[in-house]
Amino acid sequence: MEDLPEPLLAEIVKRITKTSDLNSLSLVSKQLCTVEAEHRDAIRVGCGLNPSTEALVSLFSRFPNLAKVEINYSGWWPSNGNQLNNQGLCVLSSHCPSLSDLSLSFCSYIGDSGLGYLADCKKLRSLRLNCAPAVTSTGIFRVAVGCRHLSVLHLVDCMAVDSREWLEYLGRYGSLVELVVKDCDGISQYDLLKFGPGWENLQKFVFEINGNYWMSGASDPSYVSGYPYRYDICCDSLKDLRLAHIITEPETGLRFLLGKCKALETLYLEYVIGLKENETIALFQRCSNLKTISLRFMPLRCEDYEFRTPLTDVSLKALALSCPMLQVVELTFTFCEPMYPTEIGFTQEGIVSLVQSCPVRTLLLNGASILYDEGLKCLSSSQFLEKLELVDCRSITDAGMSFIILAPCFSNLTLRKCKKVTDNGMAELARSQKLESLTVIGCCQISQEGVQGAAKSVHYSAETESHGSLKGMNTDRDMNRKRRRSP
Repeated sequence: MEDLPEPLLAEIVKRITKTSDLNSLSLVSKQLCTVEAEHRDAIRVGCGLNPSTEALVSLFSRFPNLAKVEINYSGWWPSNGNQLNNQGLCVLSSHCPSLSDLSLSFCSYIGDSGLGYLADCKKLRSLRLNCAPAVTSTGIFRVAVGCRHLSVLHLVDCMAVDSREWLEYLGRYGSLVELVVKDCDGISQYDLLKFGPGWENLQKFVFEINGNYWMSGASDPSYVSGYPYRYDICCDSLKDLRLAHIITEPETGLRFLLGKCKALETLYLEYVIGLKENETIALFQRCSNLKTISLRFMPLRCEDYEFRTPLTDVSLKALALSCPMLQVVELTFTFCEPMYPTEIGFTQEGIVSLVQSCPVRTLLLNGASILYDEGLKCLSSSQFLEKLELVDCRSITDAGMSFIILAPCFSNLTLRKCKKVTDNGMAELARSQKLESLTVIGCCQISQEGVQGAAKSVHYSAETESHGSLKGMNTDRDMNRKRRRSP
């Protein structure tokens, strides 16, 4: 193989995508080791990384053309040794001239001076910070000013970052197309108004607060006399929107986005308190390109004084009529008492009608106590349905399994905490020999033996998931933070 010309060796290396295969290839010969190192453009390192200057210089010098670097200290303990620090980022920025994508996770010893070194990475387009407690707005501002081509910014659990300067600067002079803000205590939904003209070019936006977010909320400052930021913002380019765990009533906040978006293809509204049905219907009617929707609700006192989730079948009808390309639907309900089905604003008929009216390929129903075996019988006539996930659906029995397996394109089933489905239902699936994939988690009447042969690929777990895990509600955020940072 050493007799092959270097361009051909380089072409071989480019076609190998698995990191383990590349590592094995580099051990074959010195020539292959050199060629592989020169053409590797991505690397992922973690707790085993030696953060000394000499080791980092050696590592990054070996791979001179790195464009994507991920450093993840998840699960780190002091016994693992030192972490990468600000000086390490200095080495990274000076030895990786092609760096365009950088992810830093659980890096406790990286602060503003380290991000200042990143400002020298003129090709940097994507920066993702996950749990960087020492980083403040000063560091983010330095990156915003120095990296003029920055188009993707993720800030997750960066407690010391607030909204000063950097947000307004990126809005006026930056070129962000993707902005993700999760669990950053210093950034409220109202601070996002400072992004101003930046909204016009943004294509993906995520804002999420975990913990007991409904217990308190900041006041909307835009109503204060003299406040310079308003809601007259254009976001026509926004295609992917996720709002999770925020309060929009009585203030306006990020709810203004629902009245502005026209090009959405993906929409996640998760436990957004203050949603109005008329606003949501108007949103559906404007966004005819919508392909994926996820709605997570809890019952609250609504405008009509009923205690239920905020949307009804009227919204589902508008969604079906206005969004002919809808392919993925996820509906989650929590704190809805099965004894009172009207606490869920949707009905079984409304959900079935939506799936049958659109080319829905993937359907997730979580906590849908309104769904019965008869509903699965109706869904079995859905021409496009390929994947179904039922979570905490207490009314579904073995009979439902014999119905849903009849759907023409159906091949993937997930059951989580479905207490009335038993091994007999799994036998129905096995007899059909139709499923490609079956996942069963926490279903107390289904055994590991019962799922054997029910699908070509089977995953089984008897463990019961927590309520937060099932419903996507992280109410123990502060405890989780301490657990991660104080081993």
